[in-house]
Amino acid sequence: MAPRQALIDHLRAHSLRTDGPFRLASGAVADWYMDARQTTFSGTGSVLVAQAVLEVLDPQVEAVGGMTMGADPIAVATATHSGGRLDAFSIRKAEKDHGAGGRLVGPVGPGRRVAVLEDTTTTGRAFLEAIDVAESAGLVVVQAISLFDRSGGTVGTSMASRSIPYVALVLPEDLGVEL
Repeated sequence: MAPRQALIDHLRAHSLRTDGPFRLASGAVADWYMDARQTTFSGTGSVLVAQAVLEVLDPQVEAVGGMTMGADPIAVATATHSGGRLDAFSIRKAEKDHGAGGRLVGPVGPGRRVAVLEDTTTTGRAFLEAIDVAESAGLVVVQAISLFDRSGGTVGTSMASRSIPYVALVLPEDLGVEL
């Protein structure tokens, strides 16, 4: 089975909740909810996620990561399954005021070509914040990838306005639910 279809099947079986209503981070209320971490934190699910990301990843990407906590398991799984070709990084929600400080964590620095990842996106707000932090740290964002996009095209439009190639691995219609 193709990695993307296997991922869709896993999300449908383990992460899609239809016993709503649910309040989303955006403030909207929905009848269904994508609890992607039921897939990204599972042994089987993490392998499927990594395979699906690697299948669409731009070959010039050197590292993958995004906003903690949603992107962390995706980034680590993808780097682990890349055969050592990729590094992973994480972006903290707020700057740390002790230790090395800052928001960017991991073996990346100015000039590194990266893909910014997100587990689930509705408005793209956190996704765009992660891109802003990465770019302000000197990383070159060459691609953005979302495991699940429930934005109805909003995130794709935002990425296009920034000239960042965007891939949504799974959409609501792939799971048989509607926005």
